[in-house]
Amino acid sequence: MRRSSSTPSPSRMSRRLFLTATGAVSLGAALSACGGGSGDGGGSSSSTKPVGQADIDKAMKTPTELTFWTWVPDIEQEVALFEKKYPAIKVKVVNAGQGVQHYTKLRTAIKAGKGAPDVAQMEYQAIPTFTITDSLLDLRPYGASGLKDTFVDWTWGQVSGPEGEIWAIPQDTGPMGMLYRADIFDKHGIEPPKTWDDFAAAARRLHKADLDVYITNLAANEAAAWHGLLWQAGAKPYATSGKGNVSIDVDDAISKKLAAYWGGLAQEGVIGVEPDFTDAWFSALNRGKYATWITAAWGPVFLSGAAKSTAGKWRAAPLPQWDAAKPSSGNWGGSTSAVIKATRNPIAAAVFAQFLNSDPESAQLLNTKQSFFPATKRLLADPDFAADAPAFYGGQKVNQVFARIGETVSRDFQWPPFLDQAVTDWTETVGTSLAKKKDSVAALDAWQTRLTTYAKAQGFSVQAP
Repeated sequence: MRRSSSTPSPSRMSRRLFLTATGAVSLGAALSACGGGSGDGGGSSSSTKPVGQADIDKAMKTPTELTFWTWVPDIEQEVALFEKKYPAIKVKVVNAGQGVQHYTKLRTAIKAGKGAPDVAQMEYQAIPTFTITDSLLDLRPYGASGLKDTFVDWTWGQVSGPEGEIWAIPQDTGPMGMLYRADIFDKHGIEPPKTWDDFAAAARRLHKADLDVYITNLAANEAAAWHGLLWQAGAKPYATSGKGNVSIDVDDAISKKLAAYWGGLAQEGVIGVEPDFTDAWFSALNRGKYATWITAAWGPVFLSGAAKSTAGKWRAAPLPQWDAAKPSSGNWGGSTSAVIKATRNPIAAAVFAQFLNSDPESAQLLNTKQSFFPATKRLLADPDFAADAPAFYGGQKVNQVFARIGETVSRDFQWPPFLDQAVTDWTETVGTSLAKKKDSVAALDAWQTRLTTYAKAQGFSVQAP
């Protein structure tokens, strides 16, 4: 199995994989936004009693139309596989937008009690925003528990609730690694850094030798990468218990270590801090301004289309480590299929969400046709997938590198139910400190204060870290 020869355009990939804000709701609005429905059984029920196989068989033979909201391009081929297996079920694919537009429309339809899809594409970080409103169907009664060992362990942690609920089915992932310019490193006698201390030393050495080159760019507009780096470092910035209790700890000791490190490199002027996914950033990658890109498993495919003039010069490696004896990484990107609780067809919708992402042929298409990095263990272990050696990376087995990185991602990282506000506040505090080369540790304190104030104003009980 090889990558699709049709690489998505840089602009489309950046929108699809970019960490998107999911839109804020007050706690009062959240708790009143729950919807209900009726149909093939149990749409608004909170029961975890398994649905019998006879009921599932009956539902899957009953003529039904499902609506599936997704931004994934050309997913009709995977949908066709489902319809072939279950000819009584038809799936209407709707692209309702991406990022904020997608989630805003979804939330509006759920609150209105009409117009919501049966199944919706949902990024991992967006799930808490919809579970807090009781808007997602717990998939345990529909057999989802049996898929736990199908998917990478940490992804199951991302889609599971505190009481064992299964809120969505993983589709793709973005374990973080480092893409680097082997030619630039070789020219300056630099080995791929094993630790962040090594990385900092290489940053200073490289920029001193060539003022036009920086070891990397930590984009001041990229809260997604920051959260991934927090994840790698072992930080636990958010935790939620119940519907109204949250813990916010974005300025703990681990976070301050991260801020001091990256803020310090920015103040020294040995890393770039320009916004990413812009024309200037694409140009910088193509002309060799940056010797590395701290990115995710979707990055290799993206870069091969965005920096074609540098073909053959890049290689992949794990992130530098804070503790080389305990390899770890974070995740940036990836999404799931979630069933909206108000669906009138919960059985068919739940079976579709599971089939789309766990059926071997469908999952393989997601990898080859959409170039998604797999969430299933089977695909990650596929010899053909692991052996893929693109010329852009000098024949290196890049998939194998990122598959191994994925094994080091912790399953304990949590997201807040108001991610959009966290992203906005990060950009206006920590991001601004990076861009202006100010004190990033102090900016963390400002982020903590702003986010805590916001959460309390929305009716959340904010617990002390």
